[in-house]
This record gives sequence, structure tokens and C-alpha cells, in this order.
Amino acid sequence: MDFLELVSSRYAVRSYQPRPVEQDKLDRVLEAVRLAPSGSNRQPWRFVVVRDPEIRQQLVPACSGQRFLAQAPVVIAGVGLMPDRKMRCDIPGDPVDVAIAMEHLALAAASEGLGTCWIGAFYQDQVREVLGIPDTVKVIQMMALGYPADEPRPKNRKPLSEIVCYDRWS
Repeated sequence: MDFLELVSSRYAVRSYQPRPVEQDKLDRVLEAVRLAPSGSNRQPWRFVVVRDPEIRQQLVPACSGQRFLAQAPVVIAGVGLMPDRKMRCDIPGDPVDVAIAMEHLALAAASEGLGTCWIGAFYQDQVREVLGIPDTVKVIQMMALGYPADEPRPKNRKPLSEIVCYDRWS
């Protein structure tokens, strides 16, 4: 499968098969995370890989009641280690760096026949408590990972002409 096919086929999976993710596949997905670029190669992140069913169940209320988190065999929390750092352009760096790594995760998972779902609806303090994450760092993103039990819906994306302009804003 070429890259555009991979990107086109990836979707937000909200129903997972009760099948564990093989360690070799998980290792390849996590290697893609490790290889993700970051500002000045700081790699200001840590990833908490949750496979324990009881802990995944505890994450459900911490993640706005999204029950499929308990169903997914793996949940990964992307944690930014430098929450006060801003890039020169005045944008916080951790959300950018962690998002790049998490997108590497999503695409690597799709290439392994796995599905993912980005989780942005969560309560920072509750997730920190469940996962034992100190309050000196920030959970930037959560992601469910496993074998899909549902089918993708058709994607509705704007045409390039509505999202791209050349040389100057128009």
C-alpha cells in the first residue's frame, strides 16, 4: 500500500476486537513514535502504554465516558515533559512535538493492520491520577490502539482549493 492509500484508509476506530496486539507489532508502532521528529531533537515526551484491563477501565470516566477505551487492548498516553516551553513562533512546543509522534503512531498502526482513535476529551487531573503521572508534566494526547471491530465511514474532506493558497493568503 502506498502512503496516500494508507492515509486514506486510516480512520478513527471506536470499536475493537477482543484480540491482543502482538508485541512485535506494538514494538514497530512504538519505534515509529521514537523516530518522530521534535523541535531541536529534544524528544520532550514520554509515552505510557496501558495494556492492563483494570487501568483501561479506570480511564473511561477520566476520558469523558468513552467506553471503547476499556475495549481497546492498548491505550497510549502521550505526555509532554516541557509544558512551559514555547517555540520561537510563540506556540507551545509540547503539543506540536507529541502530536507529530502520535500521528506517527497512528500511521504505523494502520500499516500493521491496526486501528487507532485520537482521544482529546479527557480530564488532565484524572488521567494523571490513574496513570501515576506527576503534575509537573502534561498529558497532551491519548490514543486507543487495537484491531478494528467496525468499518470505516466515508470521509468528508474539503477540496484542496478551500484549504490551500499559494504564495500569499487569499
